[in-house]
Amino acid sequence: MKKTKIFIGTALMLLFVASFAMGVKAADEHNDIEEGYGIGDVATDFSLKNVDGTMVSLSDFDNAKGFLVIFTCNTCPYAQAYEDRIIALDAKYKPQGVPVVAIMPNNPSAKPGDSFAKMKERAKEKGFTFPYLFDEGQKIYPQYGATRTPHVFLLQKTAKGNVVKYIGAIDDNYQDASQVDEKYVENAVDAMLAGKEINPETTKAIGCGIR
Repeated sequence: MKKTKIFIGTALMLLFVASFAMGVKAADEHNDIEEGYGIGDVATDFSLKNVDGTMVSLSDFDNAKGFLVIFTCNTCPYAQAYEDRIIALDAKYKPQGVPVVAIMPNNPSAKPGDSFAKMKERAKEKGFTFPYLFDEGQKIYPQYGATRTPHVFLLQKTAKGNVVKYIGAIDDNYQDASQVDEKYVENAVDAMLAGKEINPETTKAIGCGIR
């Protein structure tokens, strides 16, 4: 009888541990779910301060066919590695009606190197040809569901608004631009402008977590 009680007690304990582990796993999986825009959603406009002191909104671009909204920053090594490629994307696609609009989403209290003053310095140093906007109060990046720097959202300007067409990485090799096999953003923009299906529509953004 004593052995039976011990067996039952052990079984109940194992069941409790298993249930607890499943609950933790479920919670972790829930936390991994990214909130924000999905493919086909209409992105709301914003008004954010540019490094030149002006306020910038997507509605300011009267002749745009779409936008490359890129969440990036000064301090992340991944973001730094992509700066020249972001400049190149703007040079290639702005004349075609799809300009880059860069947004710095970090909290300067957590990342002093991403202060507005440092943003101005970085933009001047690198010769940014696009708006570099400060997400003051961190209100915009959660709406988009951005989690990394850099994190790209390709929007298509339509009668119903700016529709999300691609979300994710710029390409498949942040370390070496000369070794890139898949130019995700370029392929997506080219397909959008040609009226073709974008494939893939989403990729995993590789970079530093937004703080």
